Amino acid sequence: MALAFYMDHNVPSSITNALRIRGVDVITAYEDNAHELDDAALLNRAMALRRVVFTRDDDFLAEAARRQQAGIPFHGVIYAHQLRVSIGICVSHLELIAKAGEPSDAVNAVLYLPL
Repeated sequence: MALAFYMDHNVPSSITNALRIRGVDVITAYEDNAHELDDAALLNRAMALRRVVFTRDDDFLAEAARRQQAGIPFHGVIYAHQLRVSIGICVSHLELIAKAGEPSDAVNAVLYLPL
């Protein structure tokens, strides 16, 4: 089973659209009417949907680290810096992760792009 992604509100639509063209299962916080949720609530929502959050927001890393330290489960976070990782790299690496990975690979983990 492939990984499914949940894009937070900081992810450009060009990344989401390119992944969809490549057959990757993606929903956005906007589509889910969750774009105004804080990071903790957004991680909870992604967990309920069994999706890995992709973000370019540094603050999201703090919430993921807090959960790791406290033993609070989450379905995973993938992070790419807004200025250091291009849209093309994000798309190609996320496609690889989605198609080669298993949902359990990302649980309670933070992955950084580029791989």
